[in-house]
Amino acid sequence: MDKIYVNRMQFYGYHGVFPEETRLGQRFIIDLMVEVDLRKAGENDLLADSVNYGDLYQLSQDIVEGKPFKLIEAVAEKISSVVLERYPSVYAVTVKVTKPDPPIPGHYDSVAIEITRSR
Repeated sequence: MDKIYVNRMQFYGYHGVFPEETRLGQRFIIDLMVEVDLRKAGENDLLADSVNYGDLYQLSQDIVEGKPFKLIEAVAEKISSVVLERYPSVYAVTVKVTKPDPPIPGHYDSVAIEITRSR
């Protein structure tokens, strides 16, 4: 299956289980991969036969910068469900949500979750 990637989108949101996360907010990094047949788009050179990358960015931004969730798992689930709902041509979507600076002690680069949902 063909794939479209929109990587390392950065947004500021208020998701988390700790009070300081919902009060102060933090950066979230979203990686998105959609599986879709791109043959027709490649042959016809028409955006209507593909999935608009700008739309994928905007819907991710609307969700991350919108209503707060406690878990990044819920953020990923919401993004994946909206992608599948809006784009009938998408067979599957993989969403990775990274928190570069979660309020947990220790030395690490980031924490992240990744989910894949399909029809």
